Amino acid sequence: MAIRVATDIGGTFTDLVYLQDGVIHAVKADTTPPNFERGLLNALDKSGVDSADIAFFAHGSTVVINTLTERKGVKTALITTRGFRDVLEIARGNAPDIFNPRYQKPPPFVARQLRLEISERLNHRGEVLTPLALEELPGLLEPLRQAEVQAIAICLLHAYRNPEHEQRLVAAIHEYWPEVAVIASHQVSRAWREYERSNSCVLSAYVMPATCAYLDNLQKHLLEKGLRQAPFIMKSNGGIAPVAAVKNDPISLVESGPVGGMLGAQAYGRLIGETELLALDIGGTTAKCSLIHEGSVEISNDYVIEKTPTSSGYPIMTPVVDIVEIGNGGGSIAWVDAAGSLRVGPQSAGSTPGPVAYGRGGQAPTTTDANLFTGRINPRRFANGEIEPDLDGVERAFAELGERLGVSAGLLAHGVLQIANANMVNALKLISVNRGYDPRDFALMAFGGGGALHATALAAELGIPKVIIPPFAGVFSAWGMLMLDVRRDYIQTHLQVLDEAGLAELEQAFQALQASAEAEFAGDGLARQSLRFEWQLDARYLGQEHTVKIPLQSRNLEEVLDTFHERHRQNYTFRLDGAVEVVNLHMVAFAEVPKSPIAPLAPCLGVGAEVARDGERLVEFEPGQALPTPIYQREALLAGMRFAGPAIIEEATTTSVVRPGDSVEVDAYGGLHIHIQAQEA
Repeated sequence: MAIRVATDIGGTFTDLVYLQDGVIHAVKADTTPPNFERGLLNALDKSGVDSADIAFFAHGSTVVINTLTERKGVKTALITTRGFRDVLEIARGNAPDIFNPRYQKPPPFVARQLRLEISERLNHRGEVLTPLALEELPGLLEPLRQAEVQAIAICLLHAYRNPEHEQRLVAAIHEYWPEVAVIASHQVSRAWREYERSNSCVLSAYVMPATCAYLDNLQKHLLEKGLRQAPFIMKSNGGIAPVAAVKNDPISLVESGPVGGMLGAQAYGRLIGETELLALDIGGTTAKCSLIHEGSVEISNDYVIEKTPTSSGYPIMTPVVDIVEIGNGGGSIAWVDAAGSLRVGPQSAGSTPGPVAYGRGGQAPTTTDANLFTGRINPRRFANGEIEPDLDGVERAFAELGERLGVSAGLLAHGVLQIANANMVNALKLISVNRGYDPRDFALMAFGGGGALHATALAAELGIPKVIIPPFAGVFSAWGMLMLDVRRDYIQTHLQVLDEAGLAELEQAFQALQASAEAEFAGDGLARQSLRFEWQLDARYLGQEHTVKIPLQSRNLEEVLDTFHERHRQNYTFRLDGAVEVVNLHMVAFAEVPKSPIAPLAPCLGVGAEVARDGERLVEFEPGQALPTPIYQREALLAGMRFAGPAIIEEATTTSVVRPGDSVEVDAYGGLHIHIQAQEA
């Protein structure tokens, strides 16, 4: 029997979903840093799936972002055009807060003594001004050997237009020093902006050995367990790719894990006819959100890590699903700052020791502990019944922290939930209000282990009329990977005015990109008939600095310009009458892979939701106001069932909270549609 499997390694749990005969099954296991593949293999063992029966295996991981943020990459060097070694340190002058006197430029990942120059020069058209002096290379490499460098990034001026010098340099380094990892900027990005391109190439080299070792180790263990086909890896652009392809461009995995849920939300939204969504994934360590408009997620080429009010962070020129991420999840720790104020996160208890309720030595209360203490989480089925929660320890932790603030344990638990919710509301505003979208025009689709616990409170705060909890919400990011195609993005700088003559030139340029894509996919064994392409433009008003992305769906100039003007107005609140300039071509190439659609539920045929009811318990929706609340088992709910809140809906991987006044309807595939009672003005 053919089984399709997807796995997602998060900061706290490793999720595994497998699809067999149209039925979805889910498993959770503890994440096991630093040997992350061990948690995955534990989840596979726990599932009972025979690896020999697996026809498709997709995997998402946080290994790249963790390597960057924890500074666990290798010693890296940079070779660049003579005169440009300090581009990486000069960076940009755009401070995130120009009035903040504590601002500092982030230190580059490559120290100055490891940034070397070679004689060569291209002009902005890619024409050779100074030939590449390969005879200088041995003298450059010897000091790097002595410094025990393990990876080299190559970024030559204007290589995005003509990569020949970079290609020759890579080949020569492989010949002189085959053990060192090497990556060139044209392999990471074919778009201009020297600092961003240099930084992206350096970060890709920095994580390359660790990422390749992880992927090789993972593939080795899976093959030893009997997996017959190499796994596919989730990329930050919302697609999957073979292991060999991502090893050559490791920075494309920077948000490998989180984007699976966002693409899952897009897929499930299309299935049920919901095209305007705010997708929210609350895990054990972080909360991530993304906006889905007209059935599609936004893809950004301007991704930045570690950006704070005092640091501009590090730009990465790789296509990434547009995500806002904050350090708030189920394991987020409650603490008191120097001013005596209660804070929640970004520190997380992880899976070890985990929340106080785990009984593994955690002392500081977390968001999960607060949900347990207020009755939202069932202590008898905590962690799907695999852990008997330390309720006395939870109460003691809240009482001790509450004593410092002069409040009761119960009031403190509600305060933790309110602060966590406020942090998540701010994240949702960043992805909607700050981008020119009104949250009230969207439904909130919530998933992850904590999404369904917080979603109704967040929706009420933002005026969102409906919350959707998809099936298997607790492992939804893994499910999303089962619904994706192989994807590659081709971005190339191509400056020209957008006019009638330019449209024909654009078509020729896209056709050339398409031919390159077909050759690359053929090299991966993917048939031409499985391919489809999307053409997009990064464009701006002539004289501007930055661009907006628009689809090139029409060959009618007026329609293309109207699309640009409207997108610009959406992003920046105004439109102009001036000329429009194309900056980058962006072609998205997909190779379709077989998928197994989710099976619909049996209809209720007039049977009421009472058949899914499993008693009741006291739940505090407001401090000190415990309400007798019906408990429903989600697996017993049928399509078309309706009931009113207050209610708690339990399932193996998460718990849904329905507030008093809200109402629930079950869709054809088991999704919960919670209609939010409007708040009084």
